[in-house]
Amino acid sequence: MTDGHGLSTSDMAAAADRRTDAPPERDERDRADHETQQARDVPTQTAEEPAAQLFADEEHTGFRTRWTSIQSGFVDEPRNAVEEADALVASVMKRLAEVFAEERRHLEEHWEKSDRVSTEELRIAMRRYHSFFERLLAV
Repeated sequence: MTDGHGLSTSDMAAAADRRTDAPPERDERDRADHETQQARDVPTQTAEEPAAQLFADEEHTGFRTRWTSIQSGFVDEPRNAVEEADALVASVMKRLAEVFAEERRHLEEHWEKSDRVSTEELRIAMRRYHSFFERLLAV
């Protein structure tokens, strides 16, 4: 199931499995304590703040257009539509990973230029990551 780029969701999952080492297991109480502490330490997004945009408007529109095209083809060729949907999802996931990598690269470039990075700059970066994280978990 590919989109011409030779990538599918199962390819991405296999690649992720090869890259990650399982973290050491914690018992439930330790895990709950750790999660509670993390929740207290992370700056949260307030109601008036918009969620960080994941993709540029043109990219977002392009993904939506491709989805509409794939969905409309389901009636005539359901199997092909599912394969194309898988490839599109893989493309979106790959692009999202690239967006995060670019964000991190920009942060690292900024940090290398200055020995001092303000807490406010780090707070803003953390809030962006938190916004992305919450939106991903809401999917």
